[in-house]
Amino acid sequence: MNFLGMDVSDFSQQYLRAALMVSLLSVWLLVGLFYYLNHYTKREYFTVWTAAWLFYALWLTLGLKFQDVPPESTIFKLKQCCVAVSAVFLLWGSLRFLSIPVPQRLFGLFMLFLLAWTFVIPHVLTQALDPKVRILEMQLPVFILLGLGSVFAGVCFYRLRKKMPFVGAGMLSLGFLLWGVYLSSYPLSQEDDHLKSAGFFVAAVLQLFIAVSMIVLVLEEVRYKNEQVLAEIAAVRSEKEALQVKVITTEEQCRSLYDQVRLTEGLQKAYEELRRTQQVVVQQERLRALGQMASGVAHDVNNALSPIVAYSELLLNTLPDLPEVSRHYLQTINQAGGDIAQIVARMREFYRRRTETEPLTEVNVNQTIEEVTELTRPRWRDLPQREGISIQIQHELDPHLPLLLSDPAELREALINLVFNAVDALPQGGTITLITRSTTRPPAGQNGDAERQIQVEVRDNGIGMDEKTRQRCLEPFFSTKAQRGGTGLGLAMVYGMTQRHDGSIEIDSAPGCGTCIRLTFPVREKASPAGRDSQPQVKPNRSLNILCIDDDAQVRQLLNDCLTHFNHRVVVASGGKHGMELFRTAMLKNQPYEVVITDLGMPDIDGHHVARTVKAESPNTPVIMMTGWGTTMRDDGEKAPEVDAVIGKPPHMQELNDLLLRVTTSVKHRP
Repeated sequence: MNFLGMDVSDFSQQYLRAALMVSLLSVWLLVGLFYYLNHYTKREYFTVWTAAWLFYALWLTLGLKFQDVPPESTIFKLKQCCVAVSAVFLLWGSLRFLSIPVPQRLFGLFMLFLLAWTFVIPHVLTQALDPKVRILEMQLPVFILLGLGSVFAGVCFYRLRKKMPFVGAGMLSLGFLLWGVYLSSYPLSQEDDHLKSAGFFVAAVLQLFIAVSMIVLVLEEVRYKNEQVLAEIAAVRSEKEALQVKVITTEEQCRSLYDQVRLTEGLQKAYEELRRTQQVVVQQERLRALGQMASGVAHDVNNALSPIVAYSELLLNTLPDLPEVSRHYLQTINQAGGDIAQIVARMREFYRRRTETEPLTEVNVNQTIEEVTELTRPRWRDLPQREGISIQIQHELDPHLPLLLSDPAELREALINLVFNAVDALPQGGTITLITRSTTRPPAGQNGDAERQIQVEVRDNGIGMDEKTRQRCLEPFFSTKAQRGGTGLGLAMVYGMTQRHDGSIEIDSAPGCGTCIRLTFPVREKASPAGRDSQPQVKPNRSLNILCIDDDAQVRQLLNDCLTHFNHRVVVASGGKHGMELFRTAMLKNQPYEVVITDLGMPDIDGHHVARTVKAESPNTPVIMMTGWGTTMRDDGEKAPEVDAVIGKPPHMQELNDLLLRVTTSVKHRP
């Protein structure tokens, strides 16, 4: 018989022990070699392969020591267990090397099946069979499964050889295929002693071939990974060099930027100043927009206020026996109407400072605070008491406080806004304190004079404001009470008032610590009006023939009623066209009007056209323009050269009468 080119008939029983010994020595050599590799590489598949060859060495050792043992014996079962465990570990280590994800429990179940077969099958097979047949039936399924596992490992290594240029993978593929064939045919070779001896010799050669192939593959893998590591090191070195170049470039750029920053410090300061100026301009534009919006409704509001102010003033002047309570009510109505007119006029004044020509009066600030306390009593006492909330107002007033040159209505409105804000900051009740004091500001320079000042403080012990709210609370339309109807104009109006009085405003507040708003005003002397001695003397109680032109019926009626009270003869016209007809008719009758009062905005012919026509036909006839835009016309510098005077609505009748007498007297004194 020929086997792998050799005549196996020459093998006799005396060579069987020698073949086992050679195979055993080669396997123990492999065990030592793989143990050494596992010790220094710490790789898991070396550990598994070491265990595989160790169990295979135990199988050969038991076969050399105990030959021809019956299948029921423990030694036979132990030998079968060793070869089964060896084959499973060899397959497991190969799959781990190839990084093929196989659950470990699958190998455990495979090993458990082989062990169960080894211990159970001897008791299942009948005792009547020939011992050699029983051994063949016991070993054949096990070794066929082991052989198939080795063939599978060979196929896996063949696939690796296709992917990677590893010679060891091809060698292992061939070795495992031949090893699988050997394991599958091992039970059949046990029938003949010559084949048995030759099989052990072939097994020894295959074991050495597989072991050498494993070592070659490991070395190739190490070399391949080493090349990869070297390539990565080279790439990292290149990146490092590129990064160093970039760092040097960036450092140079940073140094250049630093030099530029040093050279542009002045530019940065200028930019910061420009930014602050821009913020101021934005705030001024917001205030200007508010003033422009107010001018749109000023005419209608002032027309509606005219009867209220004029008739209340007329009643106060014509009813000397009026009860004190009724007189107080009328004074309050008249004062409130005047304040509303001032508010409408001041809404456009947010963006401008007060000029020297605007009239100011000396105001007792302490008395104004008493009035404000009384005016706001329903808001801070009556309404909160209905909800069970107690708010108290305390005064700490300086009895020696100097008089303040101010607009009393404007100051009163500012203090009312501050009191209302303090009430809103006391949702659970508390105390509001109004404080006045006289202070002196140190001189600005060595040769300067100290300046006397008046300070007004409104304090509350309410909820306070955070820093962000404190910084923005003076902006128009900024409100923390928008859901409760807040407009965000109260503090903005207070700020505008202090600016127009050359004063300042300070706000101290913190959450839970209340708020203190401090207004500081300079004490100024009231300037005496220039040129008073040169003005012509006005004769009181002089009756005039007056033409009043206005498209509002209520205004016409109140002018007729009030001017008649001053013994003037009044004729009213419902518009510019009607007024010019009456004016020309009077001229034809040689009964000209001594003065003409005209509204500005009328549907057919406006006030400017009326004034030009009157001056064209009667240059010496004075023309007074009374309009709801009277204040805004003066503020905007609107010119009306054809009129002798401009008076705003609502008019104060005494002021209007004085103006009538003054303009008619001036006309008589013209050369």
